[in-house]
Amino acid sequence: MQTLKFVSPDQKQHLFADAVRKNVNDYFKEKGISTKGNYSLILQTVIMLSIYITPFILLLTVSMSMWVAIVLTIVMGIGTAGIGMAVMHGAAHGSYSDKAWINNMFASTMYALGGNVFNWKIQHNVLHHTYTNINEYDQDIASKGPIRLSDHAPIRKIHRYQYIHAFFFYGLMTMFKVIKDFTQMAEFNRDGYARQYQTNPTAVYLKMVAVKIIYFAVIIGLPILLTPFTWWQVLIGFAIMHWTTGLILGTVFQLAHVVEGLDQPLPDKSGVIDSDWAVHELHTTSDFARNNLFLNWYVGGLNFQIEHHLFPHICHIHYRKIAPIVEKTAREHGLTYNLKPTFFAALKSHVRRLKELGRPVARVAA
Repeated sequence: MQTLKFVSPDQKQHLFADAVRKNVNDYFKEKGISTKGNYSLILQTVIMLSIYITPFILLLTVSMSMWVAIVLTIVMGIGTAGIGMAVMHGAAHGSYSDKAWINNMFASTMYALGGNVFNWKIQHNVLHHTYTNINEYDQDIASKGPIRLSDHAPIRKIHRYQYIHAFFFYGLMTMFKVIKDFTQMAEFNRDGYARQYQTNPTAVYLKMVAVKIIYFAVIIGLPILLTPFTWWQVLIGFAIMHWTTGLILGTVFQLAHVVEGLDQPLPDKSGVIDSDWAVHELHTTSDFARNNLFLNWYVGGLNFQIEHHLFPHICHIHYRKIAPIVEKTAREHGLTYNLKPTFFAALKSHVRRLKELGRPVARVAA
């Protein structure tokens, strides 16, 4: 894959990049606080893990009806999504702690989703964060069968109604990811990412296989062995849990990047994006529902995506404080700061964007 460059002749863009970094860094210096997590993050981690683990223990140890079990699998899905957003995500970016081993430990909670940390870091930290909203580079907006998320992707008849069916397919995201990890890792190894990050490709692949076996043995095997539920009932519960997780994660991710007012630029033939990288992130990312304290907590600050993309190594517990600084700096430099005031405003904007992308007119370059 061609490496893209971000080049802008506009001096204002470079001034913004310097200013926003200085202003945010000054905030932490003035407050005398770390950019990493604190005790509130530890408490959040314990709660998220409990929402996932406690229902699972109850399923294994307490006799219950099928309907109670279904409720518990939904709660597990909510907890799994919370772990992914509020614990694993930041740790994988190195923002959980200033100690690498702690970040690695909590990044490994990715295995609770049945996923793989190495794949996540390449797909998310490297590709998505570097090439945000760029077709064929950012896999988060890759056209996935019945869903079209890029103006520059081929359009099919089924996309016309994607604003209706997209959310069902978002729910399948983590379930497919459990299996897709195998082909994705093979692809990343072919592209040289394992060696680039000084990791043995064979060792990484074997570790993934071993972890997947353990995951399936625990999450599916134990309920079959220890509960009166049949194997097919257990599989249905597994699917419900993953669908809940996928729906939450898929929706939250897309509300930050596939809403009205965001760019989806293409590189020129030389692989150049006509923008400073910081401005590119500003124009391809949106904040939403910044004043919703519960949402801020549950989604691990993923509703502050502008701040997260500009400062991925800063823990999400600080985003609410630095967001006004970033917004003020952007406006001072004449740059658009995309903010949807509420969750439902962002959701409606996403639905409208899905409608646009489902029509042939959406093929016009952004």
